[in-house]
Amino acid sequence: MAFFDIEGYEPVWLSGLQAIRRAHGDRLRALVGRRLRHVHLTWFVEYAEWLSDAPVVVDFGDERLEIRHWKFDELSLTWNTIDPYGKSSWDWGDPAEPSPLRWRRDVFPELSALEGQVLQDVELLDCATRDMANGMVAVGFVFPRGRFTVFNALDENGLEFTEPDSSYQRHSLVG
Repeated sequence: MAFFDIEGYEPVWLSGLQAIRRAHGDRLRALVGRRLRHVHLTWFVEYAEWLSDAPVVVDFGDERLEIRHWKFDELSLTWNTIDPYGKSSWDWGDPAEPSPLRWRRDVFPELSALEGQVLQDVELLDCATRDMANGMVAVGFVFPRGRFTVFNALDENGLEFTEPDSSYQRHSLVG
C-alpha cells in the first residue's frame, strides 16, 4: 500500500542540508524560470481542513514536486509520482465509503495569488536553533510578488508566506 493510499507515492526520507542538496539541488534549481500552475493540498472533507501530514504538490506543468516532512528533521522530495488531476479524491483503502480526502488548490489565498508567476529562486532553509528543530530543512519558493515555504511543523508540513525568520540559514539554489 502506498503512503496515505496515494497511488504511486512512496516518500524517500533524507536529513540534513548537504544530503538534500546533493540529491535534489540540480532539479530544484531547474525549476527557476518556470511558471507555477498550482499548489495542491490534501483536504480532509469530514473536518473541512488541510491534512498537513500528506504531501504538498507543487505543480510547474511538466514537473510536479511532492514535499513531505516527517519526524523532527526528515524531508522527502519526490517528483512526478502524484497526479492530483487524474484522481482528485481517494478512498483511503475502503472503496465502499465516501472519499474522505481530495486534492484542493484553493485552500490558501496566498498560494492562489502565486499561480501564473515565474519562479525566481528556490531556497533550502537550514534551521539553526538550540532545540529539536536544529538541522531541519525547509524549502522556500520565491516569486516576483510573494513567496511560500514548506517547513517541518513537528512531524507534518507547515506553510509560511513571509520572509524566513532569523533562525534559518538561507541557501539559494540560484547563486
